[in-house]
Amino acid sequence: MNLDPARTVFVILSFEGPDVYSRAGGLGVRVTGLSRALALMGYTTYLFFCGDPQLPGEEDLEGGKLRLRRWCQWISAQHRGGVYDGEEGKIRDWNYSLPTSLVDSVIVPAIAEDRYVIVLGEEWHTSWSMRLISDSLYYRGIRDRVVMLWNANNTFGFNRIEWAPLNLASTVTTVSRYMKFRMWEWGQNPIVIPNGIPRESIGNPDPQAVAEVMSAAGAEHFWFKIGRFDPDKRWLMAVAAAAELKRRGRSVKLLMRGGREPHGNEVIGLATNAGLAVRNVAAPPDAARLASVLRESAEADVINVTSFIEESLVRVIYASADAVLANSGHEPFGLVGLEVMAAGGIAVTGSTGEDYAEAYRNALVLETDDPLEIVTELSVLKEKPRVAEHLRKRGRITARDYVWEKVIDQLILRVDFAAEKQAVEPPQSGPARRRISRTRTLRSLT
Repeated sequence: MNLDPARTVFVILSFEGPDVYSRAGGLGVRVTGLSRALALMGYTTYLFFCGDPQLPGEEDLEGGKLRLRRWCQWISAQHRGGVYDGEEGKIRDWNYSLPTSLVDSVIVPAIAEDRYVIVLGEEWHTSWSMRLISDSLYYRGIRDRVVMLWNANNTFGFNRIEWAPLNLASTVTTVSRYMKFRMWEWGQNPIVIPNGIPRESIGNPDPQAVAEVMSAAGAEHFWFKIGRFDPDKRWLMAVAAAAELKRRGRSVKLLMRGGREPHGNEVIGLATNAGLAVRNVAAPPDAARLASVLRESAEADVINVTSFIEESLVRVIYASADAVLANSGHEPFGLVGLEVMAAGGIAVTGSTGEDYAEAYRNALVLETDDPLEIVTELSVLKEKPRVAEHLRKRGRITARDYVWEKVIDQLILRVDFAAEKQAVEPPQSGPARRRISRTRTLRSLT
């Protein structure tokens, strides 16, 4: 199927989104990058998400091609702790109000204009609304004009998903072979379509900023770790590795940014009990200020950043650190590792969903949860700088294969299968299609 951007509308449903309020993990990064890339490719793209209550409910970007629709804002106004604060109330409001509004305000007008509609639901929060949307389309006689896909980015909430109705309503996808195998445990056999990264993320951050941060770190080993404070991210393994290096008389600087999760207290507690000096700091605004913080923290082994770090600064850190510890024990895809590669950094990944990571070719891939594996692997890089340089170069090459434009090409190819499975008619042109569209639109409105 050749999807003409002028005649195709994408709709993405996701609790997380581009607002700082709406970002809690990789899902927010995923839908932000995917929706923007679709818009830049010429597709009219709607992103429905639980947005910042202080921002407009509707906002159009990228020349009107990207249409943000912030949902559940009246609940978010009472729950300022982020997208999952007040989660149950948001799920109820989403299911009650979004399906009808989406069908009336987006899908029916698109079909009336003889356009093809593709709905992409993300994560368990949207599973019920996918069924409700499908049912509404059947009732209006236009289900055969809309392709529906639902994507699993993680195993969170699987116990709450009604799988049979979801499979009737949509074609199920996921982001890695690892996730496909995990979903077999739930009787599901999804299609794998990987995550992507923005094309502009591939490139060297400001070399002067990178050099300044590297110099300011002032340690034999300068590591960075970012992500939720979740046991699956193996924060304790990273901290224990830093402590082991210090015990061996090596200087180490672990710069880290977690979240608000309770596990953070356990992580900091372990660092302190293991003899690591910890300093908490607010996120610096730029590389120059980060360098100052590092110099001011000469006695600290662990620098815990307690607030949001701007993306441009994160990229500088990726490139300047000796290694970025994306060493998760359960990683559905591992977007951080790919972002590190794009910035010219060295990713240290686990061995679950990181399909793109190849040991000693473009990354370091950990096979165990033993802190000594981090110590030995990164010590080897110090002893063999040519290996480290090779990993940085090959990582950049790998990242180019995962830019969103290439991933979207895969997505569109998979839409063909989903359309066949759902008996969705391909777009047609000419008077016949316009007559059918007008008839169905009138029926849908009566």
